[in-house]
Amino acid sequence: MNIKSVLIANRGEIAVRINRAAKALGLRTVQVYSAADADSLPVRLADEAILIGPAAAKKSYLDIEAVIAAAKTAKVDAVHPGYGFLAENADFADAVVAAGMRFVGPSGASIRLLGDKVAARAEAEKAGVPTVPGSGGRIADVEEAAAIAARIGFPVMIKAAAGGGGGGAGGAPPPPPPALVPPPEPPGTGRIGTEWWLRLRLRHNGHRHPGRTISGHVLIDR
Repeated sequence: MNIKSVLIANRGEIAVRINRAAKALGLRTVQVYSAADADSLPVRLADEAILIGPAAAKKSYLDIEAVIAAAKTAKVDAVHPGYGFLAENADFADAVVAAGMRFVGPSGASIRLLGDKVAARAEAEKAGVPTVPGSGGRIADVEEAAAIAARIGFPVMIKAAAGGGGGGAGGAPPPPPPALVPPPEPPGTGRIGTEWWLRLRLRHNGHRHPGRTISGHVLIDR
């Protein structure tokens, strides 16, 4: 598909950056916006702007049907989600493709796979990527977690399967007693994680050490 126009499904700083980058490539830009952002810089920068709902994000930027409808109305070739909002929503990625447009990002299948940290780890191991010692899968209860932690060696870190960017992670010091508590789900979900796994030693001799997260980003030019 030859991309000549792109709809920006986000707001603020990232929408400005996408607008400017797209224009530098000679693309027509279409900016969706909520009632609260009618006078925002992204709206002023875009070649066309479409109101998709009231100020509440769940009724505008998080409304998949509203964003897809705007993209169809504007007859764009692609949709760029930016980051946050619908950027990691597999159903949104699928909806964009189903509507005949290019989703600027990974496929819905890839988003689902990497959104589940247990499945993502298994996929990494299958590809030959070295991984730190861990449970090897989901853990059903504290007793199972304690047994695995004893085998790996304390201290350990407990990680929510659905946590991203370090969300839902917490350290557990050596016994006695083993301080193993199911971590919360990522902020904003309001749930307590029941599917979690162990990885990475965070403490040594009772002293806390700063944890480090290494993120890998893969860019593919289609």
